[in-house]
Amino acid sequence: MKTNVPVYFLLFFLCFSVTNAQHSLEKPKDTLQTLLDKVNEDILKYQYQQAVDKAYDLVTLAKEKDNNLYVSRAYHSLGHIYSDTKDLDRARQNYAFGLEYAEKTGNDSILLTSYNNLGNALSENPAYRDEGIDYYNKAIKLARDLNMREELIAPTTNIGWTYLDANQYDRAFPFLDRALELMLDEVKENDSRYNAWLSQMYMLHGRYYVHKKAFDSAHVYYDKSLQLAEKDSLYMEAAEAYKYYAAFLEKEGDYQGAFNAQRKFTEFNDLIFESEKVREMEIANAKFKLSEYEKDLEIAQREESLKDELINRSKEKVIIMVISSVVLVFILVFLFKINRDRRNLISELQKKNRQYKSARDQAENLSRMKTRFFSTVSHEIRTPLYGVIGLTSLLLEDKRLKKHKTDLKSLKFSADYLLALINDVLQMNKMESNEVKLESVSFNIRELLSSIVNSFEFTRVQNKNEINLDIDDQIPSYLIGDSVRLSQVLMNLVGNAMKFTERGLIKISINHLEENTDTAKIHFVIEDNGPGIPESKKKIIFEEFSQLENSNYNYQGTGLGLPIVKKLLKLFGSKIKLDTKEGEGSSFSFTIDFGIDHTKAEVPVIEDDLDQLALHGKKRILIVDDNRINQVVTKRILEKKDFECEVAGDGTTAIEMVRESNYHLVLMDVNMPGISGLEATSEIRTFNKYLPIVALTAVEVEEIREEIQSAGMSDIIIKPYDVQQFYQIIYKNLSMSAIPEKV
Repeated sequence: MKTNVPVYFLLFFLCFSVTNAQHSLEKPKDTLQTLLDKVNEDILKYQYQQAVDKAYDLVTLAKEKDNNLYVSRAYHSLGHIYSDTKDLDRARQNYAFGLEYAEKTGNDSILLTSYNNLGNALSENPAYRDEGIDYYNKAIKLARDLNMREELIAPTTNIGWTYLDANQYDRAFPFLDRALELMLDEVKENDSRYNAWLSQMYMLHGRYYVHKKAFDSAHVYYDKSLQLAEKDSLYMEAAEAYKYYAAFLEKEGDYQGAFNAQRKFTEFNDLIFESEKVREMEIANAKFKLSEYEKDLEIAQREESLKDELINRSKEKVIIMVISSVVLVFILVFLFKINRDRRNLISELQKKNRQYKSARDQAENLSRMKTRFFSTVSHEIRTPLYGVIGLTSLLLEDKRLKKHKTDLKSLKFSADYLLALINDVLQMNKMESNEVKLESVSFNIRELLSSIVNSFEFTRVQNKNEINLDIDDQIPSYLIGDSVRLSQVLMNLVGNAMKFTERGLIKISINHLEENTDTAKIHFVIEDNGPGIPESKKKIIFEEFSQLENSNYNYQGTGLGLPIVKKLLKLFGSKIKLDTKEGEGSSFSFTIDFGIDHTKAEVPVIEDDLDQLALHGKKRILIVDDNRINQVVTKRILEKKDFECEVAGDGTTAIEMVRESNYHLVLMDVNMPGISGLEATSEIRTFNKYLPIVALTAVEVEEIREEIQSAGMSDIIIKPYDVQQFYQIIYKNLSMSAIPEKV
């Protein structure tokens, strides 16, 4: 995947040179130029909300003045903002508008910028890659026609970079070589403005020669790239060059050099972390402006109501004037005045309606941005939580830390609680955005319930409770439905009972009501003998963020559990029923119709003796993950069961290791820089179709299940995971694996 920073650096330089050329051709009006300068100043400060507002003001003002040049520039600024905030669809749309108005100006310089900007936005998405390259070629042709050699560098480099990221090395090299030749022709001696360009260009050549196994040439170009980056303190360029240089040295077998390069990469990456963090916070602030727009909507609605009231009063005035008027002249005068006021009010109302529609559209856009933000943040939080929960589980098994066992259990409980909180917030957000859809997959109802009960073992012991699980023998083992959503319903209800009950009994009853050939009606009951719920609180407990008083201060909640249950059951076509009496306990029940899977045999539930499964011989597992902490956690968990583990830090390395060695199973991280886990799996399937490859990801399972199956992966493990569930999936896939002959 092509890195954004170098592309934007070249784009910025190109836009800068084109803007200077345009200033020499036309003197814009001061008002438009001042507003454009303020937009650019906000962008440089990452104040995107202010920049968006001013850019739209610039569009409106420029259109009123019929100045197509500044309309085009305003749309380019909006495209730049949406590119930075990862909203590529809006970026493409605004760059397209910019090109439309650039064509109306007849100005070649702004047209050149438009082609290159639109090419950048399109080439980032593989689906639009060819279209993006077409725009780069248009920019190259126009620059040649204008004899502007310096403007050839950016689109030529971008084409080469696009092909390089697509692993089309032979197509990439002519463009990279041509871009370097143009750059060296234009560079003035000791002109440091070009060092960032040259550093990135040398790094791209290094990547090319590594692929061609011309290692001497690769060394030369990487050295040049790193010298320039370190000389001018180009942190971003240095970090990127060291990242690829470390992978190259490791491939050469120079592990000490690779280690040193990786350490340098970490140092430079740490230097740019804080600045990127500021950028992320500004993006988040822009997305959370939703509340301000909601206030604007409320004001617009009140003003609309006021206008209706004024119109009604105007009608009353007309009636009074007609009745009370004696002289026809006065009647006509008053009628004229009333009608004039009415027209003004209608005009004002129409204006407010337009403002209301604009505010509503912006609010909907910010709501979509909020949804994407929650999804991204949940993934980023789950990844370090995987390390916390995994390491804590390992430390709990270390007998040398017996005296710290209580503290470690508390740490793991806190991490599990944080994970549950993240899941609840994300789940509620998705429901509000109507993004939750039920799936129909085959699942073992007994295994699911056993796993849910086991997950509450720590809380059960802490609160000194008992759990009684009663499953009707008439229920088929394999049902068809959405097991993930059913699990969320049961986890929330059992967790709610566990939270409010101390030294009591929680009973989970699953009964078979009726059955036909293809479906079974299953009745679920979760009972507890806790404090019960007052009659006055029965309705409000299903409202968001509502909570009852809880004597168990070690377990506080968000008030989202029962609202989530209510909304999920609505998707199933069911309703939650509550029977409770204060001081005697509570009972929650619901009924769901599931399909019956006749294709699977009745098999016993796999219990905790999984490691006694007949898996003869030592099993070799390849762990593919770019996060070093996650590598350590996964490896140590597997080595507890006497597995032999090897680690790959990226998809390319994993492909080569699978090609050259025999493994019984691969644990593949989905999101990795360079070649993703999905791409690596697709490549492995071209020469090994039987090796079990299990996805290891922090992404919501419904968001990525289809992509994982299409790539050829065998199973999914969601991080952070329950260790016993982790072992179950590993043993299940190992029991079906066999190392085939290499193709």
